[in-house]
Amino acid sequence: MQTNVLEYLEQTLPRVPDKVAFADDNTQLTFAQVSQNARAVGSALHADGLSGEPVVVFMEKSPAAINAFFGVIYAGCYYVPLDVEMPAFRIEMILEQLHPRAVICDAVTQPQLQNFGYTGKSYLFDEIVKTPVDDAALAQIRAKQLDIDPIYIVFTSGSTGVPKGILACHRSVIDYIENLSETLGFNSETVFGNQTPLYFDACLKELYPTLKFGATTWLVPKQCFSFPIQLVEYLNAHRINTICWVVSALTMISATGTFRTVRPETLHTVAFGSEVFPVKQFRMWREVLPEAKFTNLYGPTEATGMSCYYHVEREFGDTEAIPIGRPFRNTGIILLDENNKEAAFGEPGEICIRGTCLTMGYFGQPEKTAEVFTQNPLQTRFPELIYRTGDIAHYNADGDLVFVSRKDYQIKHMGHRIELGEIEINCGLFDGVEAVGCIYDKQKGKIVLFYTGPAEKAALASYLKQRLPRYMQPNRIRQIDAMPHTPNGKLDRKALTALYETE
Repeated sequence: MQTNVLEYLEQTLPRVPDKVAFADDNTQLTFAQVSQNARAVGSALHADGLSGEPVVVFMEKSPAAINAFFGVIYAGCYYVPLDVEMPAFRIEMILEQLHPRAVICDAVTQPQLQNFGYTGKSYLFDEIVKTPVDDAALAQIRAKQLDIDPIYIVFTSGSTGVPKGILACHRSVIDYIENLSETLGFNSETVFGNQTPLYFDACLKELYPTLKFGATTWLVPKQCFSFPIQLVEYLNAHRINTICWVVSALTMISATGTFRTVRPETLHTVAFGSEVFPVKQFRMWREVLPEAKFTNLYGPTEATGMSCYYHVEREFGDTEAIPIGRPFRNTGIILLDENNKEAAFGEPGEICIRGTCLTMGYFGQPEKTAEVFTQNPLQTRFPELIYRTGDIAHYNADGDLVFVSRKDYQIKHMGHRIELGEIEINCGLFDGVEAVGCIYDKQKGKIVLFYTGPAEKAALASYLKQRLPRYMQPNRIRQIDAMPHTPNGKLDRKALTALYETE
């Protein structure tokens, strides 16, 4: 029975020691190098008395940063990824919450530490990997580790403005990687193209399957995602065959006519999530890659990544939503109505998740943890936690889950309950609309629609009047140059709200 994520690396190493595991345009690390470096980092941290505590990895996105993660785990600690692209005030708040005794840096980030008021010890990755490996110490650490020990903290946005650190353990990550790998069919020939920052749990989809199968992960340069033709050329140049990206990264390619110039030549597995994939854009991808396997994934960070999947194997109507499907093996989904009862089949309810996939909660915030990690109201005979996602869904006739909206994206307007996503879907069908986002001004009772693309505003308004009832018509329509997104690629509604409020 596997109890430690590092067993993936240790089982793969003898098979393919010289194969490239993680790479970018500057560095390529083989499995042998990853193992040696990680064990050296673990030895150094242990020698300095670090154990069972957070160690911050504050480095530029790189294979070395990934390697540092594994080194922290070897030390019996848990890594906390930070990045130079994160806002300074956010880094300060995270460091204030953690009070870490150690930070692993690179030459770019180490000089910046003092700007955040950090006074603990910092290690340069290029120096710490020169530490002699202490095999006896690492063996002792391993003997004491349990599968319920944390291995990372990733920080998400908090409703109060204070970031929330979510802890995941060996057990939940192993459960996730085993199920995700089975669902998407990863193997030793898989070549991943990583899109997400390393400080989000989304990168788990590439990091640990790479160790498990002896696959390869390329870190796609961020600048490529501003130049879609260059992005597809990068995929082709490195023969990337598997991508697990947010929807906005995919639609950025299809909506700008990129496929008329260049097409992905080696892609055979495309997984997407975090947002609803507009059917019009999805069809473009299917036409270009008719033999590829497309899978919609759904899941919150609090449940260690993705929890549900849907293999897209049929055609969808313009206004249909691609389902989020069914839960992974060993994951339970319950839809609860407003009375904490199980929603009737076909009726909407809040997605609640149970199972090994649940994380350990929020670091240092027991009250916040207790708000959403609660006792299963359908189970009163013994303790059983569920995570209340705040996402609304229903089952369709095929028994697949269909995402409806976030609780906080469901509005009451002119006496009607409205899903902002329905307005966005209809707007996205209009020719000349590339991206769309909707917000609601509750004080003034106004629906505000933002879009990008060459479509004329008056023509779009006329089109929506034909497709939507009067109470769903946007009160304001605004054309903008670029749709704002959060660092992990989701539509940034807060930024749209700020843009609206500054008019």
